[in-house]
Amino acid sequence: MKKIVGITILMLSILTACNSSKDSSTLSFSKVKNVPDEVQNKIEPVYTLQLMDEGEKGSYIVFQSSGEVDADVESKDDTVTIMFSTSNAQKNEVKQQVYYLTRDQGQDVIHVLVDGEPAVFDSVTGL
Repeated sequence: MKKIVGITILMLSILTACNSSKDSSTLSFSKVKNVPDEVQNKIEPVYTLQLMDEGEKGSYIVFQSSGEVDADVESKDDTVTIMFSTSNAQKNEVKQQVYYLTRDQGQDVIHVLVDGEPAVFDSVTGL
């Protein structure tokens, strides 16, 4: 009887662990307050949108705009969509926004929208 209870508990533990690993997500998108020198040195001031990839760790996303920026992220299947909304544009002032993106395994596509319009990366580099 003890063996049956022990095996049942073991099986439930394994099933619970398998199920929780499917539900866990590593997707995150956050603004970087202190940009590492390695990243800052690679930022091109003439580019609006840049991606600097650290492989499996994640990616730095640099967005330069002449106004205030709000950012959001969502995912579906293999695609991560980053949405930038700009407001209060200043003619002679460009602000640099740096974000860090970590993706779930299998999310290979990064789609960017700026004010609802599709945007492309001006530069994609590795770190």
